Amino acid sequence: MSRPFKIEIAESEEELKKRLQTANVGSHKEQLQMLWWFKSGQVKEQQELGKRLGRDTSTVTRWLQKYRLGGLSRLLEIKKAPGADRKALAVH
Repeated sequence: MSRPFKIEIAESEEELKKRLQTANVGSHKEQLQMLWWFKSGQVKEQQELGKRLGRDTSTVTRWLQKYRLGGLSRLLEIKKAPGADRKALAVH
């Protein structure tokens, strides 16, 4: 049995549920679901979160760390690939 983890979730259960219902990016749904399960008391351990989400515990740990460092905005941040912008393909 893994040890319980501590994390302070600023958002209310209702807010998380509302955002979960309107999320349109798959990874955001998983991340919001994770926070909602924890906030609502359904899950108490990282290992259990990983099992429910079908994710490795290291992924859950990384997501929780992002949340701890910058809240929901940091967790749901969409990273842009480095390099030049894609050029429109010319039609010949």
